[in-house]
Amino acid sequence: MRNFRTVSINTKDKIAWVEAGTTLGQLYHTIARHSKTLAFPAGVCPTVGVGGHISGGGYGMMSREHSIAADHIIDAKVMNADGRIVDRRSMGEDLFWAIRGGGGTSFGIVLAFKLQLVTIPESVTVFNVSRMSDQNATNLVHKWQYIADKIDENILLRLFLRSITSPVHGNTTIHATFNTLYLGRAHDLLPIMQEKFPELGLREEDCIEMSWIESVLYFAGLRNESLDVLLSRIPTGMYGPVYFKGKSDYVRQPIPVSGLRGMWRFLHEEDENMAELQLSPYGGALSDYSESETPFTHRAGYKFMIHYAVSWSRPGNGELERHMNWIRRLYSYMAPYVSKNPRAAYFNYRDLDLGMNNEGNTSYAQANVWGSDTWGTTSIDWFV
Repeated sequence: MRNFRTVSINTKDKIAWVEAGTTLGQLYHTIARHSKTLAFPAGVCPTVGVGGHISGGGYGMMSREHSIAADHIIDAKVMNADGRIVDRRSMGEDLFWAIRGGGGTSFGIVLAFKLQLVTIPESVTVFNVSRMSDQNATNLVHKWQYIADKIDENILLRLFLRSITSPVHGNTTIHATFNTLYLGRAHDLLPIMQEKFPELGLREEDCIEMSWIESVLYFAGLRNESLDVLLSRIPTGMYGPVYFKGKSDYVRQPIPVSGLRGMWRFLHEEDENMAELQLSPYGGALSDYSESETPFTHRAGYKFMIHYAVSWSRPGNGELERHMNWIRRLYSYMAPYVSKNPRAAYFNYRDLDLGMNNEGNTSYAQANVWGSDTWGTTSIDWFV
C-alpha cells in the first residue's frame, strides 16, 4: 500500500480524499499547505499509516473536541473479496459501518478514505508541565482523573507517567507530565485551568501559542524541525534495534491513591525511561456517539484510556522474558481498577496477548475474548 499516497484537498467543502498508504504526517502537511484553519483529528505519530490508523478508530489530541478520525469518514474506496472496487453506495451501509473503527483489513482492502476536515483557530496553545513525587505528583494524578474528561472540550489534558532518578535527591521518583493542547489562546486557557485544576499551578510562561501544524510537530517531539520532516516515512531518532511491548485498558472510575501507589511500585522496577504509562482522556465529543453507531464502542462512561509501554535495546530471550513478564504483571495488577465484562482495549494499540490461542490449537472462545475486549459485545455480535 506504500504507493497509494495521494492526498486531494477541497478547502471549500472541507473535504480530503486520502489514499490508504499515506502517513498521518503527509496528510497533516498537505492540509497545512492548503489552509491555516483546517485540520484533521487523528494521532500524534506522523509516520503511522492512514489506512490502519483511521479504520481502527484514530484517537488524537483533538478527540475531545472533534472525536476520533473514524467518525469523520464520509466515503471510502474498498476492494472487496470479489476484487471489485466499491464506494459507500455500492458497498452498502454494513461494510461502511465496519471500516469505521473495526479495522479496514478485516473486511476488504481500503484503498482511500473521503474525510471531513474540521475548522480550527489560527492559533492554539500547548503546555508541557511536569511534577515529581515530592511536588505532589500522586495527588495531582488522582485529581486529574476527576477533571480530564469533564473539562472544556477544547482542552485535551494528556498524562505521561514514568520513573526517573531525582536530579535533586538522587532517589527514584515518579515523573508526571501533563501534556496538553488547547484549541484557542493562552489568555482563555489560563482562567479555565485555574478554576478546574488550580493544584497544577499552570502559569502564563508555561503556555506556548502556535499554529495547529506547529503543534503537530510539538507533540511528535519534532518542534525544532521543519514542516517537511512530516513527509518522512521513517521515525526520527530510531538508531539500532528497539524492542517494544504495549498493552491498553479503559477506566470508568478514578483509581484510588492506593492503586496509584501500586502502579508507582511497578514503574520503579523497570530501568529509568524504559517504561511509561500514557493516560489519554475521553469525554467531550467522544461521548456524542452511541456505542453501536460505529464499531468503536469506547464512548460515554469512559474516563480515560491507559497505554502501558516498555521498550529495551538489548537482545536475547532473557531480556525479552524480563520485560514481557513485567508488563503482564502490571496488567494483572490493574484488573480491579479498569473496565470489566469485557475488559476493553484500544484496537490500534495492538496486543497479541489478547485472544491468544493455546499452543497448537485454534479456539473461537479464546479469540472471542480479543474481539469483545476491543469492540465490546454489541459490535462483536455484528462481526460474527
